[in-house]
Amino acid sequence: MSTPTPTALGEKKLEATAGQTIGPFFKFGLEYDGMSEVAFPHSPGSIALTGIVYDGEGAPIPDSCVEIFGADSDGTIPDARGSLHRDGHTFTGFGRAMTSDEGRYHFWTRNPGSVGGKAPFFAAIVYARGLPDKLHTRIYLPDDEALLAADPFLSQLSEAERASLIATRTPDGYLRHDIHLQGDKETVFLAF
Repeated sequence: MSTPTPTALGEKKLEATAGQTIGPFFKFGLEYDGMSEVAFPHSPGSIALTGIVYDGEGAPIPDSCVEIFGADSDGTIPDARGSLHRDGHTFTGFGRAMTSDEGRYHFWTRNPGSVGGKAPFFAAIVYARGLPDKLHTRIYLPDDEALLAADPFLSQLSEAERASLIATRTPDGYLRHDIHLQGDKETVFLAF
């Protein structure tokens, strides 16, 4: 809450109130059953998307939240109501994961297909303590160099910036993508 402070002319001036951060207790209002299971685990076509969220010092953030939204494998964008409802077989496109004590997030999802002939990606949002607002980014699939090279957004970035947005494929076909909030390896974030 803002508190008035006197000015030289006797007028009261309000100090700006600090932005709200996610705080250490955000999990209690955000969790729901199966929230990181965008696709049912180990079902046909399902993959794991995992990574670590790092702060500006390079330390893992143990209490952040990552949300993703992506198209289905055929490029269809889910538009059904009830994306928080998990029934064990419906692909919802949306998921939320809290990071572990080691800063790791983990989703069960599907490889998003190309939408409109563009490079497939997950839209991602990161919430963390100390952030006055959420951060928007993308996690691109690494598999199609031609689509990545032709992507209008990626083509505006330097090689290092592009690399901060492209996941790596693990030997078992899953995806790994670390998110760096600041520093030398800072992930590219989008302004909205």
